[in-house]
Amino acid sequence: MAEAGVAMGLLVGLVLGLTGAGGSILAVPLLMAGLGWSLTQAVPVSLLAVTAAASFGAVVAWRSGIVRYRAALLMATAGVLAAPQGLALAEKLPAQTLALLFAGLLVVVAVRLLLQACLHPQETTALRAALGEDPADNRQPACEISTQTGRIVWTQPCMWVISLTGALTGLLSGLLGVGGGFVVVPALRAVTRLSIHAAVATSLMTIALTSFGTVVVSVWQGRHLPLQLALPFVLGAVLGMAAGRRLAPGIAGPLLQQGFATLMLLAAAGMGTHAVGWI
Repeated sequence: MAEAGVAMGLLVGLVLGLTGAGGSILAVPLLMAGLGWSLTQAVPVSLLAVTAAASFGAVVAWRSGIVRYRAALLMATAGVLAAPQGLALAEKLPAQTLALLFAGLLVVVAVRLLLQACLHPQETTALRAALGEDPADNRQPACEISTQTGRIVWTQPCMWVISLTGALTGLLSGLLGVGGGFVVVPALRAVTRLSIHAAVATSLMTIALTSFGTVVVSVWQGRHLPLQLALPFVLGAVLGMAAGRRLAPGIAGPLLQQGFATLMLLAAAGMGTHAVGWI
């Protein structure tokens, strides 16, 4: 069983390392398919692996000086406060409903990735918080960036929108056991002038803190965390993340992202058909 946990963790970490924030969304479907767990059983183990893998990525990105840690801390604080609501909702909803919600989320994220690969292919090579040049940005977002420091200029509207992004991330973490990079990265790109590299790096720190906080809340509320299975999965995720980051510069791009999106659509189809009793 430990070997299976390491193998599944390796796959999750590899996808996360190759594709950047958002790859961890496959952790829950893998645990459910590989170990026969329910979604609520898989959530804390998934989040523990997400915490470890995202922390690894955030530490690497920190050295480049592109992590906007104040934004990450604000989003993570809002996320941890919202996570108990997601955990409580997950307890109340039927297992079939949760599975269908997760399948729907997979479809939404996969479609967004496919559209990005087609419309903005240059961004598909930057999803590992690597440094590079971004195209000119003429947007008028809620959060401006200081031309002197490169940091976010904090205003009340900016704080509100960043906090709401964090709260949504925490809600999804508690409800479905996902890291939320697919929420944080596009939100940061929409409401700030951060480059794709800084948005991904900041997202990784947010995900690590929010996921860990959600795990702590889950255990504190009495939910079981099977460490004998969780630790091998976490180890595999970290090793996979390291391998993925090494491989990514040579193969990252639209085709890789399209392949990842296709894998997510297949996972969504499997979860959906199983939930409605077709298989």
